[in-house]
Amino acid sequence: MPHLHIKDFKEIEFPAKEGDVVFKFIAANTNNKDEKLIATACDGEEFFLLVKEEEERKLLKTDKLTRPASIATVHKALRAYASLAELEIIDSNVPQDRKNVHLQAATALKKIDYFVENFPQNREIRIEVGFGSGRHLLHQAANNPDILFVGIEIHRPSIEQVLKQIVIQKLENILLLDYDARLFMELVPSNVVGAIYVHFPVPWDKKPHRRVISTTFIKEAQRVLKVGGTLELRTDSENYYAYSYETFIAFPKISLQINKNKDIAVRSKYEDRWQKMEKNIYDVIMLNEIESAPLEPIGSFLFDEDAGSYLYEDLKKLHNKTIRFEGGFIHFERIYKTQEGMMLRISMGSFDRPEHLYVVIHNNKAAYYPAQPLRSRSNMQAHQHLLKALNG
Repeated sequence: MPHLHIKDFKEIEFPAKEGDVVFKFIAANTNNKDEKLIATACDGEEFFLLVKEEEERKLLKTDKLTRPASIATVHKALRAYASLAELEIIDSNVPQDRKNVHLQAATALKKIDYFVENFPQNREIRIEVGFGSGRHLLHQAANNPDILFVGIEIHRPSIEQVLKQIVIQKLENILLLDYDARLFMELVPSNVVGAIYVHFPVPWDKKPHRRVISTTFIKEAQRVLKVGGTLELRTDSENYYAYSYETFIAFPKISLQINKNKDIAVRSKYEDRWQKMEKNIYDVIMLNEIESAPLEPIGSFLFDEDAGSYLYEDLKKLHNKTIRFEGGFIHFERIYKTQEGMMLRISMGSFDRPEHLYVVIHNNKAAYYPAQPLRSRSNMQAHQHLLKALNG
């Protein structure tokens, strides 16, 4: 992760601007004086820079919950704050030059808001979950120019590698997203996807609740897939294959195809290695035969017009409190003090795929920052419980 190792952190006067980077406010953790968040706007995105003043070293880096799509934007923001505050840098992994020429031209990486506001439906869509090196995703896109491919990945080096290839190969039918695929599926309209690829997911043998394939994921796949569309799992893990098969076959009605060591048109570098080791590769392919009802709209994530009744001392008592309800929860992780009010960091939604968010309360107004939660039913339930908690 990009960071600056600094001698001492210096706070500027907010708001402030350095070039095209704007620093809006700073929030101090009320339970950990060594942590501060700097609200930053750059390249059309809003996010937090994180200050960690540990005993042995002091770091300025990006907050992982709100990090922007482009790592070059993070680099620019870190350089801008260091220049504005005249920080003495001891060590850094932030390059001083401009980003790769191919990354400068890349436009395929999108934020989740892009899909929330106007999900593309003018042609067939295929989704790849965890595209890794991108061999399969790039091959499919190059050979199917009339189909739009959405690649979902959280590993930044993989994302940048594929972004470069999209520009080099001049592919115009790929969109990339750095997001939890399980959450993303909840906002995809019904009956619009031709195929979902889940190739070599992390097995998570010790944390099975983190697996992509689950009863909930399969149900969402059935909803978003067209009739005749497929959900395709490919794995080298005996445990994952057995678990997934049991999960699929538990459905009262389902059409499955099972393959073992089937050759496909393009393989990942890891699959090449596993084949040399004579390791078995399993495919579980679900054929969707269900036409689903349209996705139901979700309500509003707005707060009360007057947040003046949200008292700081009352909000401090919420720290580390958890509210559980059927199908989900809300947990108050951290409380922050700002010059204009306060801020909460919360986790909310369903137990197996929660979201981590901030709520800023400034000038008697409350709002999620920098963006609203995903429009899911469990998040809307959590929002209603949040309103009750804030109002005492």
